[in-house]
Amino acid sequence: MNIADFKENLFALNDIIFFDQNDYLREKTSNPLKILQVISDAEALLKDSNEDDKYFLYGTLGNLYRIIEQPKKAIHSLSYCLNHSVEERNLSREIVTLIRLGEALKYDSNHIEALDKFNVALNLCKANKIVDYLDFVLQHKGKCLMELAILNEAKECFLEALALRKTKGNFSLIDSTQQALNLLKELKQPRASIDNSDI
Repeated sequence: MNIADFKENLFALNDIIFFDQNDYLREKTSNPLKILQVISDAEALLKDSNEDDKYFLYGTLGNLYRIIEQPKKAIHSLSYCLNHSVEERNLSREIVTLIRLGEALKYDSNHIEALDKFNVALNLCKANKIVDYLDFVLQHKGKCLMELAILNEAKECFLEALALRKTKGNFSLIDSTQQALNLLKELKQPRASIDNSDI
């Protein structure tokens, strides 16, 4: 398999990756074996890859390891991508990698360090007027805050992301943020108090 075929095969993964409504909309898969096969293909391709392809493959591995709940391997792969993007002074790649690394850290139950990565990405977007990724940073930061039960700040992130996504006109992204806002609303509702007479 060559890199072009590998990239083509990645599109099929959309059918087996979903946002888990019962786990803060974290990405999961309905077919872990298929993901493991793609991971194996990516690792085989790494051996003879140029630097550009290596960045892509390690980024893909980072996402896939996170989805199959192996966040430490994800963090290792994405650390390569971050170092590479900083060395080549590619701000867009650095921002994308910071978002991915933040997600991997969150899946590794390291929410505070994850927030740090999201905030660095947010500052890079704003300081360099790179608006393409701003909605993604806000969305992922909001989801991290939501898991920490910092709900008002999470809502601010989601509303800002939603406004940006409406400007982009990308319906799947708008829907993703709307799902996050809906979940946030559920989390904000007070829990029904337990009636002691039932115990």
